[in-house]
Amino acid sequence: MRRIGGRRIIAEGLEGNLWKDIYFNAMTVSWPMFIAVLAAAFVAINFVFALIYDLGDKPIANAREGLADLFFFSVETVSTVGYGDMHPQTDYGHIVATVENFIGLLTLAMMTGLVFARISRPRARLLFARYPVVAPHNGVPTLMFRMANARSNFISEATAKTWMIGPAVSEEGRRLVGFRPLRLVKSENPTLALSWTLFHPIEADSPLFGMDEETLSASEINFVVSIVGFDETSGQTVHARDVFAAQDVRFGQEYEDIIWIDENGMRHIDYAKINATRPLPK
Repeated sequence: MRRIGGRRIIAEGLEGNLWKDIYFNAMTVSWPMFIAVLAAAFVAINFVFALIYDLGDKPIANAREGLADLFFFSVETVSTVGYGDMHPQTDYGHIVATVENFIGLLTLAMMTGLVFARISRPRARLLFARYPVVAPHNGVPTLMFRMANARSNFISEATAKTWMIGPAVSEEGRRLVGFRPLRLVKSENPTLALSWTLFHPIEADSPLFGMDEETLSASEINFVVSIVGFDETSGQTVHARDVFAAQDVRFGQEYEDIIWIDENGMRHIDYAKINATRPLPK
C-alpha cells in the first residue's frame, strides 16, 4: 500500500525486498520499528550463539546448566564487555568465542553505520501549506504554494520547481502519466529564512488555463513541489518535496499572514497558521 498525493495505490507483482534492499528499508522505516528490529537481531544472534556454546562440553567456565548463562556470556562477548566471571575454558569455547567476536564486530559496525546514516541525512525542515490556493496576483489568476523554514538558519540559493502530474493520451490512444512543468514567477530564493510563496500564473501557456474548480477537482491531477538549497549550518545540499492533489486546491482563497511586526519592532512568524486560508475580500 502506497500513498501518493492523497491517493492510496496498491502495488502488486513485486517480490519481497526485505533482504534485497536492506539499506533502503532501514532508511525509510519508522524509528520505533528500526530500534525494534535492531534489538530483535541482537537478541537472535546471542541466542543462536548460546545454542552453539551448549553443543560443547562445558566450554564456558563458571556457567550454570542451561542457556541463561551462555546467552549472557554471548552478550558480554559480542559487546566486548567481558566481566571476567565467565570465560572460555576449552578449545571449542575459544573457537566459538573467536567467531562470535568477529561476527559481533561486523554486526555492531553495521548497526552503528545505519544509525549514523539515519541521523546524519541532510534534510531541509520545510513546512508546506496543506492547501494550494488560486487567487488573483498582479491581475492574473495564480496558483500559489506556501512553505516556511522551520529552522533558525538560512538556506542559500534555494531553487523551486513545480510539476503537474496527470493522465495523458498519446496519438496512438495509449493512456500515459504526463509530467508538465509549471512556470513560476520567481523560482529562486537567495536566502530562504522564514517563508516563501511560489506563484504560478494561470495564463495561456499554463496547463491549467481554462480549468475551473469543478473540472480540476474531478481530475486525477497532482502537483509536485520540489525545493533544493544549500544549508549553511550543515554545509550540505538539502532537498524537500511535497505532493498535492487537485482536490486540495482552494479557489477564491488567500493565505492568512503568518509574519507580522509587533509594537516593539520585533518580527514574529506563526508556524501554527501555515495552513490557514481565508476567502478573498469582496
